[in-house]
Amino acid sequence: MRLRIAAVLIAAAALGAVVVHNVLAVNTRGAQLRHVTIKSRFAHRSLRVTLVEPARATTGRPLLVFLHGRGDKGEDSNVNDEFFKALAAQGEKAPAVVFPNGGNHGYWHDRRGARWARYVLDEVIPRAVKELKANPKRIAIGGISMGGFGALDIARLHPHRFCAVGAHSPALWQAGGETAPGAFDDAQDFARHDVIAGARRNPRLFGGTPVWLDAGRSDPFLPGDRALDRASASVRLRTYPGAHEGSYWRAHWGAYLGFYAAALARC
Repeated sequence: MRLRIAAVLIAAAALGAVVVHNVLAVNTRGAQLRHVTIKSRFAHRSLRVTLVEPARATTGRPLLVFLHGRGDKGEDSNVNDEFFKALAAQGEKAPAVVFPNGGNHGYWHDRRGARWARYVLDEVIPRAVKELKANPKRIAIGGISMGGFGALDIARLHPHRFCAVGAHSPALWQAGGETAPGAFDDAQDFARHDVIAGARRNPRLFGGTPVWLDAGRSDPFLPGDRALDRASASVRLRTYPGAHEGSYWRAHWGAYLGFYAAALARC
């Protein structure tokens, strides 16, 4: 299993490297895409962040924070034609979106060398709210693979902070010995951020916050995703044909953004 997951992570990183060269050719359908640099005191480096303002945006739009997978940099495999098509389909409900850069394999949690969760909460979100003139009280968080894990982990540690949480093919392991190299500092770090164990201790871990969990039926992380589904009263796993790859996520951008837009509208 570890070899299979490692191969998937390498393939996903390679996919991102290909897609980034085509970002400028994407039809944004009226949305505005730009970048800012955050000199992070928590990650101890300068990081380029991607901002997307929906077409005909108005002040006070809700904000979606979307976390990338391992080997990506934010926009590489997420800012694509399917994303902009799905964003435009939400019309007036379309959120502003920020794609933070979380490093190659930071896994979006506070750890030795970088406090990635604090970077998201205390640097990315305030900067995105300011730049996009978004509503600081209507924020959703989601992500793919490594980012799906990060969204779940940040949301469970900060209850009531978000209007919705989305985990798309999240990188979830049931034991520290299963994890990919570099995902956690050590066994203690894994235990502090074990989302599945947290749900087993508290089945209502996410309270009343809407949670979306999905994965392809050929995804190697599916056992961990199913374990979270069984442990949590707040989560229902959706499975579809597909694997842990860009084509799967691109095919579901419409459902993802529909979920976020609806949850943010009710928040």
